[in-house]
Amino acid sequence: MKAWFRSGTPWIWLTGGALALSLVMVIGLLSLIAVRGFGHFWPSLVAETVVTNHDTGEQTLVLGEITRTEQVPAAVARDAGQFVPEGIELVERVLFKRGNRDQFGQDFVWHLGLTLDEMSFPPEVLAIERREWGNFYGYPIYLEIDGERIETDDPRFRDLTQAAVDRSLDYRQRIRRIERTDIGRTSRELENIRLEERGMQLRGVTGPDLEEAQERFARQRALLEAEFLELRSELDALYASQRRDLLHMRMSDERELTIGFDNIVRVTSPNDITVLAKIVEYFDRVGEFLTEGPREANTEGGIFPAIFGTVTMVLVMSIMVTPFGVLAAIYLREYAKQGTVTRIIRVSVYNLAGVPSIVFGVFGLGFFVYFLGGNIDQLFYQAALPSPTFGTPGLFWASLTLALLTLPVVIVSTEEGLARIPTTIRQGSLALGATKSETLWKVVVPLATPAMMTGLILAIARAAGEVAPLMLVGVVKLAPTLPIDGEFPFIHLERKIMHLGFHIYDVGFQSPNVEAARPLVYATALTLVLLIIVLNLTAIAIRNRLREKYRSDSD
Repeated sequence: MKAWFRSGTPWIWLTGGALALSLVMVIGLLSLIAVRGFGHFWPSLVAETVVTNHDTGEQTLVLGEITRTEQVPAAVARDAGQFVPEGIELVERVLFKRGNRDQFGQDFVWHLGLTLDEMSFPPEVLAIERREWGNFYGYPIYLEIDGERIETDDPRFRDLTQAAVDRSLDYRQRIRRIERTDIGRTSRELENIRLEERGMQLRGVTGPDLEEAQERFARQRALLEAEFLELRSELDALYASQRRDLLHMRMSDERELTIGFDNIVRVTSPNDITVLAKIVEYFDRVGEFLTEGPREANTEGGIFPAIFGTVTMVLVMSIMVTPFGVLAAIYLREYAKQGTVTRIIRVSVYNLAGVPSIVFGVFGLGFFVYFLGGNIDQLFYQAALPSPTFGTPGLFWASLTLALLTLPVVIVSTEEGLARIPTTIRQGSLALGATKSETLWKVVVPLATPAMMTGLILAIARAAGEVAPLMLVGVVKLAPTLPIDGEFPFIHLERKIMHLGFHIYDVGFQSPNVEAARPLVYATALTLVLLIIVLNLTAIAIRNRLREKYRSDSD
């Protein structure tokens, strides 16, 4: 046994077991998140059952999706005023997603299994995903298309319903394009005219120059206002066309409700579709989740603005942190005199890596946003004051704060990479007549590039998951526009952004509808993990290519 321990075999097995356990834990965590998150998008059956109140004998028809079931102590149910026979210690309760929040007041309701009759799944039930008030579950009465009434027994009913949904979505796309692109451009041009007028006033321009400019501004403003009125008329016509189609529904309590297709995203018959149709709908919902914007206080819709904001912020952060971190490491390793001051600087850099991230957020808010941003507004955007341009949290300040946060990681990794370059390579370059600068930039730095990329990989991994500092310097709950678009200057560093990490926090802890938000927290968390993996794998691939390139060059 002693010889076996001396051979080191137990430590090999211990290391392998620890690695296997870690992999199982990571895979298990990701699997749990994936099942609970993206399993939410699978079309669930809509159950119908009768709930009996044992105290009053009243019976109520319940219609909705079965979200989950759980066992609870009977005492808990009795304390909630529900009837449970004596002698029972545990009872099952079922969480129904009954939807129709505008009618019932809440989406989800618990019922004890003891009070439920046998469940059925009526094939005629429709599940309607709405833009407001969440899902609606009920029975169709008839469809109204341009005043024409189509009954449910009409063979065209389903096709016409889907055609009305597609037509409404097309109208919505055209409305969004007009509102965000055309009207947005007109509004920005009007604002630019106002700012130019304000700038001339601040500069004290008078006389013929002022009169000529005012006439030009008046002509431009008249053209833009006429264009705005034309766009407004087109927008009103689209809204009117979108409201012409109606779907008349009956709820589980026999009340009738008319739903306009302008408020409908999707209509399905979950109890009467094939598995293949469910698979198609599943991927359609996942695609919508990844490519659309959020709705209903972030509890419905997609997360594309958060994905886009996260990627943009990480890229801008990488562009800023890499040169500063690399240059600082080169100076400390190659040029600075190795003494007490240099050691203090290195210790300070190491300690900076351990500072809580919220401290960087407070620093970024005070120095970057209020001091630098406020002075930039005073110098270059005085006409826009008191409305701040850069003197408010935005993409640039969020990226700069994260660059400062991850700077120590890049410095340490680059410095270690420079230290691993053999002295003989430096001496050989100098012996061949190269200067110290040529040796550094043409020999040493290229060979240390993989280490620099390692530092950048670690920086990306940390920056993409940070939340606390971003809440102070540029990330918001809902950003109306993306930081990159087709309008000059195309990259708008002053705009606020959405972020996946903050989106998880907001949906998980600030949502007014906890049960509806729960699966979205898992789905968004998995998306963030996969995004970080993709960013890291991209950086790793670049590092490996650079390593092979310089290895072959040195051979």
